[in-house]
Amino acid sequence: MRRAFVLTALALVLAGCGGGGKLRVDAASSLTEVFQQLDPKAQFDFAGSDALAFQLEQGAKADVYASASPKYPEKLYREKLVEKPVVFATNTVVLIVPRGNPGHVRGLSSLMNPKVKLVLGAKGVPVGDYARKILAGFCRGRKRCPRARIVSEEQDVKGVVAKVALGEAGAGFVYATDVQAAGGKVLAIEHLGSRASFEPTARYEIAVVRGAKHRSEAEKFVALVTSPDGGVVLANAGFGLP
Repeated sequence: MRRAFVLTALALVLAGCGGGGKLRVDAASSLTEVFQQLDPKAQFDFAGSDALAFQLEQGAKADVYASASPKYPEKLYREKLVEKPVVFATNTVVLIVPRGNPGHVRGLSSLMNPKVKLVLGAKGVPVGDYARKILAGFCRGRKRCPRARIVSEEQDVKGVVAKVALGEAGAGFVYATDVQAAGGKVLAIEHLGSRASFEPTARYEIAVVRGAKHRSEAEKFVALVTSPDGGVVLANAGFGLP
């Protein structure tokens, strides 16, 4: 009941935001489901945070930018391409396997097996950078690690989920919220949020793009995402709150 009430209230708030064309939001792929709930009428471009930041640097037009890492919004802010970013959510990184776990992966220790096929986010993609930080922490002191065969480096987290769900890889690193959104197609084998030395917690930031065509709607969307009601929707999707 609480979730239905919140979503209805959000719909009423957003109904008052229109009038000047569609709001354009560039956002990290892991925000796909939750942002579409928050504003079903907006135009979204979901992709890797790094790719979206690069597009803005090259002159692409958007009203709002939301990233799975502070790295890119802070860089865009220094370049005067977005307004001051704010943290609105957190996420944790998990190791996933296909449903049924055909590779018998039991955790990070299984990545020492050269028979395990591993898929990561590409370098620069936040989920890929977080995964490499986790592996670096786990492998500290080992001469060769991991021995798992990296079969793909994906441009966003949805690509990692898809590869694992289809059985094209035996394991991959994604966000906890992506497991929930996958609807049982993948399983989380190891939650890494408690491993402070691996620093796997993702911090999400959002900002209005400078020169936004729909600035009023953009400001209202950011206010909604960072509001208590927006927090309820984020929490229901599995995100942590700052």
